[in-house]
Amino acid sequence: MKICVLPGDGIGPEIMAEAVRVLKALDLKIEMEEALLGGCAVDATGSPYPDATQKLALAADAVLLGAVGGPQWDNNPREQRPERGLLGIRKQLGLFANLRPAILYPELANASTLKPEVVAGLDILIVRELTGDIYFGQPRGIEVREVDGQKQRFGFNTMHYTESEIRRILRVAFEAARKRSRKVCSVDKMNVLECTQLWRDVATETGKEYPDVELSHMLVDNAAMQLVKNPKQFDVMVTGNMFGDILSDEASMLTGSIGMLPSASLDADNKGLYEPSHGSAPDIAGKGVANPLATILSVAMMLRYTFANEAAAGRVEGAVKKVLGQGFRTGDIFEPGMKKVGTREMGDAVLAAL
Repeated sequence: MKICVLPGDGIGPEIMAEAVRVLKALDLKIEMEEALLGGCAVDATGSPYPDATQKLALAADAVLLGAVGGPQWDNNPREQRPERGLLGIRKQLGLFANLRPAILYPELANASTLKPEVVAGLDILIVRELTGDIYFGQPRGIEVREVDGQKQRFGFNTMHYTESEIRRILRVAFEAARKRSRKVCSVDKMNVLECTQLWRDVATETGKEYPDVELSHMLVDNAAMQLVKNPKQFDVMVTGNMFGDILSDEASMLTGSIGMLPSASLDADNKGLYEPSHGSAPDIAGKGVANPLATILSVAMMLRYTFANEAAAGRVEGAVKKVLGQGFRTGDIFEPGMKKVGTREMGDAVLAAL
């Protein structure tokens, strides 16, 4: 198993170190090689996704990423911002399907800002299309135009999807639902956007291929409200790039901490990029207090989806559950009566549980 390891920026190197320790402890036949992505790559090479990293990522079976970004790069030209590296690797590897689970562990029921009875037992999978939509649509830009007889700056982006792009992400969602509770909610804004009217039409057509799965539709503004009001009504949610970006972050906070949630971005052959759902958290970088569990759980997703090693994935997830049951907590999930630990100590606890 060849894994390209991209620690990235901010807390990325700290949390990645613990994930790598867990991988090594599993005693599997793994080759790991590190490379640069994001702000650190800009500083070293002038590019957020350097040629050397591209070569390594293309040759690997899977990519494990920490996080990218930080305020020190915010004023860079757009093509030299860390996030362009993330968009670049997703596009080059054809990672069109983002799977982000939002699971509330029973031990963390009090960490959520919602009442425990609203979120207890929460287990949602958000499937987000990752390589299309307004994030990649052309034309785009900022120009000076004459509008209403006055020259002013004019910003524009283009939202578009092809039928085939919509259908392939929907099939990922339906197949995932077959392994869960057999319910798919497709999210769109068809009452305003023609692009998402097409989304709903294709969703309805594709749903007929899966008569054993219940399909429902929901407008994105209502979906955002329902995630807070009654999140347990959802099993699998599937939506486009922009809506999925927003809704998956909202869903992650239902669980108490985005520091607990992994994600997978897959191509058509299940080659994937695996990363925690959180960002680079520059405010705590270097302090040894970041929660590594989302990155460790991303390792479990990698073992399950790319390497089809359910036993190893289960070992990692079981170790995380055991650690939470033993009361170990980083600052983001700490509550009175628990044992507060740092990044390295949490890694030590997971290794001991393994």
